[in-house]
Amino acid sequence: MTTPAQTDYFGLTIPLMHLMGVIPESIGPGHARTRLPWREDLTNSRGDVHGGTLMSVLDFTLSAAARGNDLQTGMATIDMTTSFISPGNSDLTIEARCLRMGASIAFCEGEIRNVKGELVAKASGSFKIFKRRPGGD
Repeated sequence: MTTPAQTDYFGLTIPLMHLMGVIPESIGPGHARTRLPWREDLTNSRGDVHGGTLMSVLDFTLSAAARGNDLQTGMATIDMTTSFISPGNSDLTIEARCLRMGASIAFCEGEIRNVKGELVAKASGSFKIFKRRPGGD
């Protein structure tokens, strides 16, 4: 399993993840883990991490799990279903795994947990697989 530098989003530059403060922790075949430190500017009116933020970090981490087999592969989200279980009111850990990798579509699932290990949200998604062009595009 590879542990990337904090500014490297598993070989990609992703300004939105940088803006949100996502920390990529590990990636390997069919698996990825990221962390999202709680910040007030990521919260809703109740002080919990906003659902849109949770969906964004799940989307990134699920697609990273699919890329874990080949970091030169690109992913585009086809669909993603998210269930919110409890408020995200602490630092959060996002774990994702690739359930199946076909020739053109990957199927992934993942969870967000708080610092107590309690489930905050879970998601499943499908991703179109494509070869990235030289130059990282």
